Amino acid sequence: MRQDVPPPPKASPAPASTPLPAPAPAPGMVRVALVTGGGRIVLDLEKDRAPVTTANFLRYVDGHRLDGTVFYRTVKVAPRFGFVQFGVQNAPGRVLPPIVHEPSTPTGVTHMDGAISVARLAPGSARGDFTINLGDQPSLDADPTQPGDNAGYAAFGHVVEGLDVVERILDSATSAGGTFKGEMLAEPVRIVSARRVP
Repeated sequence: MRQDVPPPPKASPAPASTPLPAPAPAPGMVRVALVTGGGRIVLDLEKDRAPVTTANFLRYVDGHRLDGTVFYRTVKVAPRFGFVQFGVQNAPGRVLPPIVHEPSTPTGVTHMDGAISVARLAPGSARGDFTINLGDQPSLDADPTQPGDNAGYAAFGHVVEGLDVVERILDSATSAGGTFKGEMLAEPVRIVSARRVP
């Protein structure tokens, strides 16, 4: 069963930013670089504020389980607004057991522009598929005032370099078929390596 993230609501697109070299990570952060077929994406992960979800991602990184996987999905709502999805797609030998859900209400890590989050079905089902936002998307955060599944998704870091790469993936052509109709990339973008940055 594939982990899914619903399309975000329509909103005003964020202005494009000029790529700058990433400053050194703040205390309590871990830096990871994804080298992809479309360029480099650097992430700062919240090891103190979102320890469960960050530790899960780092298990995939340190075990080289993301090497050779792909960005396979793009959900574009407006120019520079939506998300892209990548990960192991439940592949045997790559996927790890699910983790406890870590919502934004206790962590304070929200779905801002450039946020990385773990995909899930029910709370507690998240494994090895991840999304990166373009544009602020508070609707993906936990909201205890709402009925039903109001736990949101577990954001656990943000892009500090390579948002232009994410934007190009968001803008990539999609195919008509696949699990997520009209959202699967016609040419998936390969992740060559995922490594911690000293």
